[in-house]
Amino acid sequence: MTAVRRALEFLFTRVLRSRLGVALVIAVLVFGVLGAARLISGPVDPTAGLSNRPREPISTVDPEAGDDGLLASPTAAASPKTRPGEPTPEQLAARFTTAWLSGPGSSGADWLARLEPMSTPALTEKLTGADPERVPAQRVTGQVTLRPRTESFVQALIPLDNGQLRLDLVAPDGRWLVDAVDWERQ
Repeated sequence: MTAVRRALEFLFTRVLRSRLGVALVIAVLVFGVLGAARLISGPVDPTAGLSNRPREPISTVDPEAGDDGLLASPTAAASPKTRPGEPTPEQLAARFTTAWLSGPGSSGADWLARLEPMSTPALTEKLTGADPERVPAQRVTGQVTLRPRTESFVQALIPLDNGQLRLDLVAPDGRWLVDAVDWERQ
């Protein structure tokens, strides 16, 4: 009997000293603490939910303070400023659109050379290697419409024969340049 007892004690102490034994002891302790906490805390109110947070959102912004975003709201937009002797945003948008539509039948280098004086360096880089044959429209069908955002940023919308061209124009120093071209098919 003592041999069996010694074998069981050896097996038990060997298991307790192993990683598995230590993990089992920790699991028993954790579940014991959680069970004791539930017994002590009493019954749970099912209508209480997960927390005691307020039912209405907490507003930390004064609704009368206005918009603090990057772009001003359209009603508060300042009129665009143009350096004397330079084309207005409407004029530049019309000229750029004419040059952009002249792409089919031109070489890529010629087309880009016509657009470059009216484009920011970033747009010129994006248009480098573009295929002018892929210009999706042929002619302008209406007037340039401006959406002033700030004194130095406007969006120009130009209706074309099968869609609308949107140009983002910037003028950090009063000279307007096209910074982005977007096409919307109708």
